[in-house]
Amino acid sequence: MTAVTVGARPLFGRRRSRNPLVLALIRHAVLIAVLVLMLYPVVWMVAASFRPSAEVMNSLGLFSKNYTLDNYQQGWSAGQLDFSRYFLNSVAITVLSIAGNLFSCSLTAYAFARLEFPFKRVLFGLLLATMLLPYHVTLVPQYILFNELAWMNTYLPLVVPKWLGVEAFFIFLMVQFIRTLPRELDDAARIDGCGHWRTFSRIILPLALPAIGTTALFTFINSWNDFLGPLLYLNRPELWTVSLGLNSFLDVTGESAYGALFAMSTLALAPIVGFFLGAQKLLIEGVATTGLK
Repeated sequence: MTAVTVGARPLFGRRRSRNPLVLALIRHAVLIAVLVLMLYPVVWMVAASFRPSAEVMNSLGLFSKNYTLDNYQQGWSAGQLDFSRYFLNSVAITVLSIAGNLFSCSLTAYAFARLEFPFKRVLFGLLLATMLLPYHVTLVPQYILFNELAWMNTYLPLVVPKWLGVEAFFIFLMVQFIRTLPRELDDAARIDGCGHWRTFSRIILPLALPAIGTTALFTFINSWNDFLGPLLYLNRPELWTVSLGLNSFLDVTGESAYGALFAMSTLALAPIVGFFLGAQKLLIEGVATTGLK
């Protein structure tokens, strides 16, 4: 047998690694392709909102020879009421929902994270179990309850539950964040004579700003985009939100006003983008630091 020389290349040697620059270019090309695929419908909607009504649905391109602002003028004043009323209604519901979620969820999270009381683990487990229930399971009982309370055609069914700590996901998010804070801070506050309320308001809340910002952002998006809730409980046009106002542009029996619809949809999307950009830092910190402990 022929002896194997020392230093010879092994039969099944390692393959040479590809150029890191090539790998980086491939990754970025895939990411850019996915980004374009996801953002193109939104960009197309914005571009279509500036086209004449006759050209809105005639092309999938982004450019047109004729640009106009008629869709915004028509959409703002179309329907039974001025669209500014729908924006004000959505702002009122969203602000009250954010305030309610931040108040109730933060208090509940502090209780689960810092206080000791009977059946604490059982109650927290039941709270997490509610996250597994689809919204439609409790829809009919809630509707019957709110109807018996004579809350129909009011904002109470959309706002009051937010003040009662019904958002289990946000409570869990804050509980996990508060648990990462050292308990020595609570002991130091207790030595200084602070009770639970002062410890919560002066120590925990300022340090939990990332989780609070994340809760506020997702509450804003959920409340602003909510369509089913207002559709069930708000029957009078003067109480409609932006989502119901946009739905009024669609007509199943005749011609839908797509130009005005895209124009108002663009305006409805602007607050979400602005709020997200403003709270982006808090959102990243909240998601990154939650659950580390």
